[in-house]
Amino acid sequence: MKLKVKDMDISTGKTLVAILHKVDAKKLDLHVSDRIRITKGLKSTIAVLDIANSKKTVPLGSIGLFEEVLKRIKAKDSSNVKIFLEEKPKSLYFIRQKLKGRKLKKEEIESIIKDLVNNNLSQVELTYFISGCFVHGLDLNETVNLTKSIINSGDVLKWNKKIVLDKHCIGGIPGNRTTPIVVSILMAAGYTVPKTSSRSITSPAGTADTMEVLTKVDLNAKQIKKVVTRIGGCMTWGGGVNLAPADDAIIKVERPLSIDSEGNLLSSILAKKGSVGATHVLIDIPIGKTAKVKTREHALHLKREFEKIGNKIGMKILVLITNGSKPIGQGIGPSLEAIDLLYVLKNDSRAPLDLKKKSIELASEMLYFVRAYNSKTKNKSKKYFLDQAKKLLESGAAWNKMRKVIIAQGKKIDNPDKINLAKFHFDYKAKKSGKIISVDNKTISKIARIAGAPEDNAAGIFMYKNTGNKIKKGDTIFRIYAENKTKLKYAKEFLIMLDGIKIK
Repeated sequence: MKLKVKDMDISTGKTLVAILHKVDAKKLDLHVSDRIRITKGLKSTIAVLDIANSKKTVPLGSIGLFEEVLKRIKAKDSSNVKIFLEEKPKSLYFIRQKLKGRKLKKEEIESIIKDLVNNNLSQVELTYFISGCFVHGLDLNETVNLTKSIINSGDVLKWNKKIVLDKHCIGGIPGNRTTPIVVSILMAAGYTVPKTSSRSITSPAGTADTMEVLTKVDLNAKQIKKVVTRIGGCMTWGGGVNLAPADDAIIKVERPLSIDSEGNLLSSILAKKGSVGATHVLIDIPIGKTAKVKTREHALHLKREFEKIGNKIGMKILVLITNGSKPIGQGIGPSLEAIDLLYVLKNDSRAPLDLKKKSIELASEMLYFVRAYNSKTKNKSKKYFLDQAKKLLESGAAWNKMRKVIIAQGKKIDNPDKINLAKFHFDYKAKKSGKIISVDNKTISKIARIAGAPEDNAAGIFMYKNTGNKIKKGDTIFRIYAENKTKLKYAKEFLIMLDGIKIK
C-alpha cells in the first residue's frame, strides 16, 4: 500500500514507531504493536505500529513517522512510501520463555540482543525481557552469554597492549570521586587506561559529569583511540560512542522501573569494560547501611560472581570491598567534586584527606594486582606499591597525566580556584554540640539533587564536617549550593523533613 508521510515531529530516543489511521489499519488487518516494513526507494526499515483514531493526528492515506524512522529511510514530510506486513521477531518467543522461568540458551540471548540493537523490539517487549530476568534471575551461563552478546552489540576498542586497565565503582556514596585520581596514577605508572564513564543516573554526579567541568567528554571512538594512543588513557562519556549500545537500551528501561537484576548488573558492568578492551578491571564495592550494597556478605557474593564471569570472558577482576558508611571528599556535585579531585592531584593543602587516601589505596592494589607482568616488580610487596602510588601522586606525575588528558580531550578549566559555584547557598548548622555519629548517604545525595545537581553542574553540597567529627552548636556542617532561590528553597524544605545527620 502506498502512503504519504506525515512527520510527527516526535522522537522516542530509540524505538521505531509508525502511526496509521484506524480505517487504513482495518483495511490492511493491522493492529497495535504489529510490525510493518516501510520502504522508500532502496531504503527500508521495520517499525512498530500504533493506531490513530483522529484524522487530525494522521489523515487517511497517510502514515505518521517518528524521527527515528524518517532518519532511517531518509524520508521527509509528504514523501511517498510503501508498507508491508512484517513477521514479529523470533526473539519475542524467547522473551516469553524467560517470563515463564526457562533458562535461555546462548543463541536465544544473542537473538534478543541483536533485535534490541536493530530496534526490532518495542520498549514494552524489552521491559518484559528485563522483568523476566528480574523475577527469575540469570544463572552463570546466561549472565556470561548476556555479557558477551552486549559486548558484541557495538564497537570493541582494540589495543596493541598485553595489559589494559579499567575501574568501576558500584556507587551509592556521595562524592567518592576516586576514578579520575586512580586512572591518573595508573597512567603515570605506565599503564593504558581507556576509561569511559556514565553520567549520573540517581546520584548528584557521575564521573563523566565531573570530568565535563574540566574537559570535553563526548568523544567518538576515533578520538578516544587518538587520545589513548598519545597519552596512555582517557576519561570520557561512554554514551558518546557505540560501545555496548544494548546495555544503554536496557538501562534506559531499568531506570524508571527501579529494577536491576543481579545478572543484568554484572553483565552491564563487565560488558562496558569488555567493549573498551580491558584485560584487568578493578571493581570498588562500598558497603554501608545507606550504600547500594548494605552488607559484607552481599559484597562477597558479588565479588565471587564478578570473578567467575570475568574468568569466563577472559578478564581478570580485582574486587575491593571498601567503607561506604559516609560521603568521601568534601564536594558533592560535578563542580564541587572537580575541585576536590584537582586539589588532590595538585597536592593542594585543601585536598580532602579521605579522598586522597582511598585513591592511593585503590591504585596501589591495582598496581600490586598486575605486578607479575613487570619483571622488575613481580616480587615486590604490597607496601612497595602503596609507596609507589603515593609517590606518583605527590610527585606531580599523576597530575601531569591528568593535565594532558584535559588538554587532549578539549580543555575547559584546570584551576580549582576558577571553577564557579552556584550563586545561592544555605549553611546547615549543628543544632547541638557533640560528635557526628552518622551521615545518611541517600539523604545527602537527595538534597544535592534537589538543589540541582548534576543538571546544574555548579550546584550541590560542600561538606565541612563528616562522621566522626566533633562539633559545637552553630558550627556549619555543610553548605548547599543552588542556581536559583526556588531550588534552594526546595532543598531546605527537604532538609527540615529529614536532615540525615545524627549527633550524639
